[in-house]
Amino acid sequence: MPTKSLTEEQILRDHPRMGPEDRFQFRCDSTLDCFTHCCRDVSIVLTPYDIVRMKRGLGIDSSEFLEKHTVSPFTPEQKFPIVLLKMDKESRRCPFVGEQGCGIYANRPWACRMYPLGVAAPRNPTPDDRAFHFLVREVLCHGHDQGAGCTVREWIANQGIEEYDMMGAPFRELTLHPFWDGDKALTPPQMDMFHMACYDLDRFRRFVFETRFPTLFEIDESRLEAMRKNDLDLLEFAAQWLRFSLFQEPTMKIRKQVLEARRK
Repeated sequence: MPTKSLTEEQILRDHPRMGPEDRFQFRCDSTLDCFTHCCRDVSIVLTPYDIVRMKRGLGIDSSEFLEKHTVSPFTPEQKFPIVLLKMDKESRRCPFVGEQGCGIYANRPWACRMYPLGVAAPRNPTPDDRAFHFLVREVLCHGHDQGAGCTVREWIANQGIEEYDMMGAPFRELTLHPFWDGDKALTPPQMDMFHMACYDLDRFRRFVFETRFPTLFEIDESRLEAMRKNDLDLLEFAAQWLRFSLFQEPTMKIRKQVLEARRK
């Protein structure tokens, strides 16, 4: 995966746009002298679905995963919390990578699945300016132009990226919301709520079910039961809750008796 962020200008200038049927050659295995070098000294931004998959694969809850394996940097210019995978302090290598490769390969993050493909998407896509893929070429990687080759579409299917894209769509919509274009900023409690609902899903589950939350909002009982047991149902609900609580969108409905009590 890339060791540094590419700017939009660099992508448009240096990287040809690739469509679903465009082909490229790439392989990554232990026979290459660069094997696992790309997993060192790199910033990997984790999505909410990344964390769900990784913490389930490790058999721990989200709070423990975040404490052990992530960092959440913050700058004054930052609009909302982000989570990065914590590298080993001494080796600067991903903690899940050994000499034999990735120890959580089946649940590896979206960024690892995508490499060497990058994706660029305009905020408001049009028929003439829509999302496209491009190849990320780095000096440290010796896997380019090797192997039988495949199309962009085949790579995305083979790496299981479609599922990650589908589950990540609500989160992307949150981060691209027009709310962030204004001068408004989240308060510290709102920042904590965003972090909890997106990343610390087991803590968010406790927030929903160990407080008066279900008595305040109209939520179907079958959906509540699904959210108790299923992380993906809860993750979908979390995005809906954030749109309601942060952006004041009508994605949830307060119970009538609660509204009446407030009026009185």
